[in-house]
Amino acid sequence: MVKIAIPGAAGRMGQALVRTCQATSGVEIGAATEHPDSKAIGRDCGEIAAIDAVGVSIGTSSDPQCFDVLIDFTRPQPAMNHLDFCLQHNRAMVIGTTGFSSEEKERITAAARQIPIVFAPNMSVGVNLCFKLLATAAAVLGDSADIEIIEAHHRHKVDAPSGTALGMGEVVANSLGRNLHECAIYGREGHTGERDRATIGFSTIRAGDIVGEHTVMFASEGERVEITHKASSRATFANGAVRAAKWLAEQGPGLYSMQDVLGLD
Repeated sequence: MVKIAIPGAAGRMGQALVRTCQATSGVEIGAATEHPDSKAIGRDCGEIAAIDAVGVSIGTSSDPQCFDVLIDFTRPQPAMNHLDFCLQHNRAMVIGTTGFSSEEKERITAAARQIPIVFAPNMSVGVNLCFKLLATAAAVLGDSADIEIIEAHHRHKVDAPSGTALGMGEVVANSLGRNLHECAIYGREGHTGERDRATIGFSTIRAGDIVGEHTVMFASEGERVEITHKASSRATFANGAVRAAKWLAEQGPGLYSMQDVLGLD
């Protein structure tokens, strides 16, 4: 039985993770935490997630003896704190948080030399299949098409473009032998001149309660190919994260992706 720690257990993703853990064989919730000012402190995480009580109260810190893998869908700074905790206590970590700086990503890479880590911009099985499809599409169409990436999320998301959109851009750029940092265009305004085909454009939408939508467009003269993923529930991310945690519990130290978890590499 793989025991899971869920920081941010009273949040939208935390609740989805609680529900998924309870519905998944081979895993159980070992710890659930929230920030000290949360009104959820002391309450059963199952009741917060609108299911039956699971016997795990939400606290402000985790007992490392109570879990094998920590699943993080918080924000970069708390995630770094959780990374340090897992390093200190030799616990595995699944990181679904996005918006990390280059320095923070380097810390994650360094930590993976000592503990097992799955680090992915999106835990959805469907999105990771899209990554595979994008590599093929870029290899076939990329040099003859204009490439645009459009993403949409709920109004509460704080980073843009999304980690998934950037991940899609990386897949496309790598397939074409390009450096995304050099060819990405993040929005356009005013007199921009004619489009440079070597660029990859990003457009961001933040509105309402959109869970997550991503489209990569390959547009050429006379035709357009679009690869789109639309998430209608956070359960899709929770399902992927819990699947990753079960897989990670059997692995040694290293930095893994969802492609590794799903056997797509």
